[in-house]
Amino acid sequence: MVKTIVIDESKCDGCGLCVKACHEGALALVDGKAKLVRPNFCDGMGDCLPACPQDAISFKESEPVQRNPMQPLMAHPNMSVPGVQWPIQLALVSPMSDVLKGRLVIAADCTAFKVDNFKQRFVGGNPLVIGCPKLDDRARFDKLTEIFRNNPIESVEVVRMEVPCCSALTRIVTSAVTMSGKCISVKEVVIARDGMTL
Repeated sequence: MVKTIVIDESKCDGCGLCVKACHEGALALVDGKAKLVRPNFCDGMGDCLPACPQDAISFKESEPVQRNPMQPLMAHPNMSVPGVQWPIQLALVSPMSDVLKGRLVIAADCTAFKVDNFKQRFVGGNPLVIGCPKLDDRARFDKLTEIFRNNPIESVEVVRMEVPCCSALTRIVTSAVTMSGKCISVKEVVIARDGMTL
């Protein structure tokens, strides 16, 4: 199931507070009313809900829309340059984001700060999701199952640190792939504390 928001136009007074509260750019004012103009950008976190003084916004859960893999995906406005993707933090990435396809890189937060040329070595023009298996709530990682189930992802590269707590990232990703019912290959790259690849 995918969680998105619903706006009751009869209650909306067009104040725009929800638009300002939405960090993903999923909302906009259209003809004086708030609208969900980019459903694929909605992360389901609901920052817009408490911002609405009219209580015009609520959640709904629905089945994901099955896309034809041959149909071109609508790109984010910033996607004209390969490798430009926003957001990348797992908590903010929508499970239905149009950029999640092909080879997905899932990296522990610390890795990019230990490897000088992280983007060139591991990401390139591929989609990237980052998170910390120790500090992030486990519920955030449950989103990975939806991401694998709902998107044409062919392979995953997990980039993690050598420390014991970080090894959980590969187990979480592998489990999410299994739960999705998809056949997706998972590769693990381990980064040493000095930034070298083990």
